[in-house]
Amino acid sequence: MMPLWQRPIDLEAINAVHQGTLMEALGIEITRITDTALFGTLPVDARTRQPHGLLHGGASVALAETLGSVAANLAAPPGWMAAGMEISASHLKSVRHGRILGCARPLHLGRNTQVWEIRLEDEAETTVCVCRLTVLLRERSSSSAP
Repeated sequence: MMPLWQRPIDLEAINAVHQGTLMEALGIEITRITDTALFGTLPVDARTRQPHGLLHGGASVALAETLGSVAANLAAPPGWMAAGMEISASHLKSVRHGRILGCARPLHLGRNTQVWEIRLEDEAETTVCVCRLTVLLRERSSSSAP
């Protein structure tokens, strides 16, 4: 069986790439990578709440897409990159404070596409959102970002 990750795993380097981006602005952090999954967190605070004081659904989707995209790129063959095609989210429970933990796991790793399931949980380990991300694999051009 081929290993899931096709690139070196360096959490510090992965998080450093997110400086100056939406991920940094929202406080998203990749926290752990195992043999079969990628994990990250999102704070529930003034940056990520909607006017009613609840976690904004868009912030949940931003976390899910970040985790799925990072995972997809780490799982892509050398010389290839993953680009998001579609994401869906089912918001199951509201959250007012704390941190959200997300876990991305592959459902399909094909030659041209990958499908990832991303589950988001609150600090009580209750599932608050389930997302599915589909990405397209394409050869990395010399002008593509890392």
